[in-house]
Amino acid sequence: MKYSNALFLNPYFSGSATSAMKFFPPTGLEYVATSAKDCVDTVTLLDLRYETDLADPDKLLDFISKEIDIVCVGIGWDRQLQEIYDFLNRLPADIPLVAGGYTATEKVEELFQNCHTLDIVVRGEGEETIREVLQGAPLESIAGISYRANGTVHHNKNRPLPDLESVTAPDRSLRHNKYRLSVYGVDIGNFSFDTVLSARGCPYHCKFCTFSLNPLGQKRTYSARNPLSVVDEIAALEANVILFSDENFSVNPERSEEICDLIIARKIKKRFAAQVRLDIAQYPLLLEKMVKAGFKALLIGIESPHDWILRQLNKGFDSAAVRKSFAVLREYSIFYHGYFIYGNIGETEKEMLSIPDFAREIGVDSITCLKLRVEKFSPLKKIAQETPGYHVTDKGELYSDAYSHAALKKIGRKIKLSFYTPKKFMKIFAKFREIKFFSVKEIILTFSALPFVYKNFIIREIKKRRFFDYVKSLFARAHK
Repeated sequence: MKYSNALFLNPYFSGSATSAMKFFPPTGLEYVATSAKDCVDTVTLLDLRYETDLADPDKLLDFISKEIDIVCVGIGWDRQLQEIYDFLNRLPADIPLVAGGYTATEKVEELFQNCHTLDIVVRGEGEETIREVLQGAPLESIAGISYRANGTVHHNKNRPLPDLESVTAPDRSLRHNKYRLSVYGVDIGNFSFDTVLSARGCPYHCKFCTFSLNPLGQKRTYSARNPLSVVDEIAALEANVILFSDENFSVNPERSEEICDLIIARKIKKRFAAQVRLDIAQYPLLLEKMVKAGFKALLIGIESPHDWILRQLNKGFDSAAVRKSFAVLREYSIFYHGYFIYGNIGETEKEMLSIPDFAREIGVDSITCLKLRVEKFSPLKKIAQETPGYHVTDKGELYSDAYSHAALKKIGRKIKLSFYTPKKFMKIFAKFREIKFFSVKEIILTFSALPFVYKNFIIREIKKRRFFDYVKSLFARAHK
C-alpha cells in the first residue's frame, strides 16, 4: 500500500465552534474515511470539536509528524477558515495534504492561495476519488480533483456522481466521541445524536437553493438507498435521536412509508427528525406511519409569508397553500420547525418583520430565519446583479443600498426575539410533552440544566454587548 496511516480530520477547533456546529457528526467526512479503509493499513478519524488533547494545534502537529502518512481534511463550513489555513500551513511539507468537502470544493482557488502545504482538493462527492488518491494513481488521471504540480494548480474533469447504492454507509466505530445536545456549552438531557442519509439529491428547482447542486454546478440527480439497508443502519446505531439528512425525506412517499413500516415491524425505539417539503400534508397515511415509527420533528422550508417572494423563489406554492397544509399537519402529533428567508430582492423591513406573525398564525412550533444568499450557480444571481441597488459579495452574501449586512443582522434579531417570547418557550416545552419526546428522567435532567444554560446565554450576550438590547426587548414585549 502507498500509505500506512491516513488521517481524516474535521478541523473545526472547539473553542470557536458554535452549538450548531457541534450538534451532529461530520457525516460527509465519515463517508469518505469509510471508503478508504481497504486502501491503507489504518484510518484515523479526528473531530477537533470534541478532542481534548489533540485539539491543541502543537500536540496535533506532533501526533501527525510521528504517526500519519497523509492528511485528509474535510472543510464543509464557511467558518474558522483563517484558523484552518494557519494550522494547515504548519503541517510538515513531506506529508501529503488533501482537502475536500462542500466549502473546499466551492473555494478551490482560495484554498490553494492560502495553504501553501495543500497538494490536492477533492471536488464534489469524494468516496471514489479518495480511493484513487490513496492507491497512488497518477494525479493527472484522477477525475474530480484539483492538484498542485510544479507551482501550478491543475483542474481535472469533474467526476460523474455515483449511485448512492454503491456508497458504503459510515463506519461509526471510527469515532472517538458521541454527539450530544449541548446549548451554550451545557449538555441537555441524555440525548445522543446521529445522522442517516437515505438519499442524495432533490428533484425540485427552488431558485434560492443550491443544495441540489454541488459547488461545481452539477445537478445532483435524486438517488435513494434500499429501505432495508437504511433501517439496518438505523438499528445498529447507539444514538437515540436520528436525523434523516436527506434534502427531502418524502420525495417518494411509498418508499418513506416502507422505511416507517420496517422501523415499526422491528420495534426500533428511537426518535427521528427529517427534512420534508410542504406537500407531505397530501399524504396522511405517511404522516400516520411517521408518528407511529417515532418521527418527532419535521423541518419544512416555508421561506416567506408573501406570495410574490414565493414566486420569485420558485417554491411551487403560495401562502394559501401553506395555511391549508398546516391546517392538516397540526392534526398530527409532530413538532414542526419552519425555515424562513429574509432579505429577499425587493423585500421591505416591514415584510421581513411579518414572519413571526405568519409563523404563529400557521402554527409552526419553532423557526430559523436565514438571510438570502446567492451562491455561485444560483439562478437568483443574475436577478440580484441586474436589480439596481443590490450587490452580491464574493462569498455570495446579498445586501442592498437600503439594507446593509449590519441592518439585515439587526432585522434578523428582531424577527427572532419577536417569535421566541417566554410564552413561546413554554408552548415549545408543552409540545415536546405532547409528542412524548422526553422521558420523565430526561425532563428532570433538562430542567436541572436550564439555569446553567441561561447563565451562559447571559454571559455570551454581555460579551457581545447585546445584553441591554435583549433586556429592552423583553420589557417591550411585556408592555404590548
